[in-house]
Parts: sequence; structure tokens; C-alpha cells
Amino acid sequence: MARVPVISKDGKPLMPNKPSRARRWIKEGKAIGKFNDLDIFYVQLTDEPSDNKTQPIAIGIDPGKLFSGIGVQSSLFTLWKTHLELPFNLRAHRQKRFSNRKQGKLAPSIKANRQLELRVVSELTKIYPITDIYFEYIKADVDLTSGRKGAKSGKGFSSVMVGQKWTIEQLSKLATVHTRFGWQTSNLRKHLRLEKSKNKAEQSPESHANDGIALACFQFLDYLPFHNSNSHGYDWKGYVKVTNAPFAVIKRPPISRRQLHLMVFSKGGKRRKYGGSTTRHGFRKGDLVSSPKGIGYVSGDTEKQLSVSDTNGQRLGQIAVSKIQLIRRSNGLIVSR
Repeated sequence: MARVPVISKDGKPLMPNKPSRARRWIKEGKAIGKFNDLDIFYVQLTDEPSDNKTQPIAIGIDPGKLFSGIGVQSSLFTLWKTHLELPFNLRAHRQKRFSNRKQGKLAPSIKANRQLELRVVSELTKIYPITDIYFEYIKADVDLTSGRKGAKSGKGFSSVMVGQKWTIEQLSKLATVHTRFGWQTSNLRKHLRLEKSKNKAEQSPESHANDGIALACFQFLDYLPFHNSNSHGYDWKGYVKVTNAPFAVIKRPPISRRQLHLMVFSKGGKRRKYGGSTTRHGFRKGDLVSSPKGIGYVSGDTEKQLSVSDTNGQRLGQIAVSKIQLIRRSNGLIVSR
């Protein structure tokens, strides 16, 4: 059964609780129901809690270039998991023509990806009492002269490594950070019998989120040696229970950059407006709105209409501004469950 996050009157995360208890608290006026930027429902107590003790809750992060997986786990419940579609996947970029990277520089594309992961983790720490974060670490080296991974020229470096170091430094401000290698994640995922999809773009827990859950489970399990009269070796020690949990797909709104100088002049020598995050009607791109075509996100505008799209970027229609109602201002995230 899913658990509902709980925070105290002053905003301190407490242990998640049963939905039935959360409903009763709201009905009795002891709590207020809210949604955070990740579209997770939680309750905030209106009185002081009877018990503010918490137990360890961990976050696992499986970072990638195009997609990432994040999971939240306690010893008894899987609390939440997500598949992130990273900004790098949406950016129009060309292949570099020459090496202009200096040692230790964080590439903007990698920073954008890691910032989305940090944004999600930061929102999670506001509603769950997170004690530890497990980050899958990648060993990589790139020879800039040959372009081959693992080349030992001494002249190259890996921007992936720079991005990992920066991310771990930022995560350390939120909780204690531990690193694990991919083979360790794979071993624990198999031990937990969590499925893994070969399609990395698949919007399902099996593509990346299950790896996030496996990483979080390192908080409760250790791979330790054993010896007995018949055999010896290594085995998993500890206890954790993986359960069903809410799953979400999260990405940034697909906003085009402004083009101040278009290729072709419009009539009268004026260039048409293109790109940017604003519209001429007081709405912003990424605003969640209600329209006759359904609930969606503002994705563009014309002189008298707004374009409304679903969570996958498919346009629901171009609708008169007078028929659109604002539900929530853009928070820089698009969440589908």
C-alpha cells in the first residue's frame, strides 16, 4: 500500500503514513492536504505531532546521459520512483569541431542533466526525512587526442567524471552520500528480483527507476562474507521490503530558445516572435491549464489563441484565450503519472 508523506506544522519531514490515517487527519482538521512540485500528495499537520521520531529513508540515483532513475526506499516500503527524461535529450546540439574543453570544466549539457536530478532530490527531501543518498558512480576517462574512452594519454579527462564530482558535492548538502558502481547495482537488483528493460527510453519503472530502488536498498543490505562447515562465500545480509509505489515520468518543458534574428524578414521589415518562455496573453510556457480540449501545458501562442499540449508534448489544440483557465504556474517540471 502506498504511503503518504507527512510534514510537521513547521515543515519538518516526518515518517510517511497510511492513506486512511491521512484522510482521517484531514477530515478532523488535524492536517492539510497539499501537492508539491513533483505532483506528490502529502499532508502538513496543523498541531504538534505526538511522535517526531524517524527511521532511515534512502534515495537511489541512477544517472544517465538521456534518462535517469530515482527511487525512495525505507526498510519496509518502496515510497516513490521516477523516470527522468533529461534536458540533454531535448537540446539541439552539434558535434564539436575542435577541443575547447579545459581540465575540470563542467559542460553545460551535463550540468543541465545533473541539475534536474538535484531538483527532484531537493523536492523529495522536503517531504521525506531522507538520511542517505546512493549515487551510481561511473569510472571513465577520455583521451581528447584520440577520442577513445579509457585511453591513458594523460592529456584527457572525462566530463562525466567532472559532472559526477560536482553532483556529489551538491547532494552532500542534502544528506550523506554513498557511491556504488554499476555492477554492484546490477547484483543487488537481481537479488531483489527487480526487472530491467533493455529499452532505456521506455517510460516504465523497469527502464531506470528500479535501479534507483536497488541503489536505495544498499542502506539496508550489505554483501558480507560467510563461513560454515559446508561452504563459504558472500551473501546479502540485512532486511528490506520492496513494495508497489507511485511512479512518475518527469521532464523539463520543451521551451525553444529565443531567436532574435530570423532568416527571413516579415512584411514591413519586422521579424516574427519566436522562442522564449512567455506569451502575449499573460500565460507562460509550461503553465498547467484547463481547456475545452482537456488539462495540459501551455506550449505556444498566436495573436488570439494559446497552444495547449499534453505531458508528451503532443498538441491538444489551439484554443481561444478566453476559454483557458490557469491551474498552476509553471514550476519548470512536467510530471505524468
